[in-house]
Amino acid sequence: MNRLLRFVFFRLVVRPVVGIALGVTVRHRERLPADGPAVLVANHNSHLDTMVLMTLLPPRLLPKVRPVAAADYFLKNRLMAWFSLRIIGILPIVRGGGKSGDPLAAVHDALARGEIVILFPEGSRGEPERLSEFKSGVAHLARAHPEVPVIPAFLHGLGKSLPKGSAVFVPFCCDVVIGEPIPWQEDRKLYLQELRERMSALAGEVDLAVWE
Repeated sequence: MNRLLRFVFFRLVVRPVVGIALGVTVRHRERLPADGPAVLVANHNSHLDTMVLMTLLPPRLLPKVRPVAAADYFLKNRLMAWFSLRIIGILPIVRGGGKSGDPLAAVHDALARGEIVILFPEGSRGEPERLSEFKSGVAHLARAHPEVPVIPAFLHGLGKSLPKGSAVFVPFCCDVVIGEPIPWQEDRKLYLQELRERMSALAGEVDLAVWE
């Protein structure tokens, strides 16, 4: 039943919003993963980021797509927890690492099952079109799963449509630029530097408007 509800929600609600109200333009769509396991990493300005990335993949892959999300936010009440876990299919993680264990254990398990993980290396939503510092989680995943492609995606415009702290949706044309997979660099700092440089290069393919 949850799988059916998820399909209906994305087919009848999310896809029309993304395709019509947002007018999303995708560059290099062929670089998206054709199957799992894979890690799709993107900059993070809006709750719409996850919805857009999920709709870019073929509907047949929807059951395999697992966005990483903060447990303290998305599991804070029963209704949101049910919707986040059953309809969106999030992988909840404890921000700050928790008291013990690997905070990315659920992500490792998802990749072992051949799923496609969506990860925002900045952690929380930042200011529109301004990259914040990347956290080390993506580098730990790349080191632990060097055979799994880590594919960067730059999102532009979604922070204007539904920015952090706003509950009002504003139709706004958006761009998504997909990059080539980034192989593990054998060094965490070098890997994060490479990811940031790749993300900046993808941003350079978009005619960025001045944000006020």
